[in-house]
Amino acid sequence: MGDLSDFQRGYSVGAHLAVASVTKTATLLGVSKAAVSKVMTTYTDHGRTSSPKRNSGRKQKLNGRNHCTLKRTVTINQ
Repeated sequence: MGDLSDFQRGYSVGAHLAVASVTKTATLLGVSKAAVSKVMTTYTDHGRTSSPKRNSGRKQKLNGRNHCTLKRTVTINQ
């Protein structure tokens, strides 16, 4: 859903609430039907237009314990 602007997401939700079809809304906005459908589904399921995903991105290589061990090792060797 990152390819749609806030205006387009809001328009999609408004069209959904006004009982417009996905095809008609996608045509008016000039975006794919899948994008409009995803926004409408997310709004219906979660009450917002952005994705509920969190913690996206690369995982940390060191956990808290490893970080403390590394810090202690560096401090001792200096």
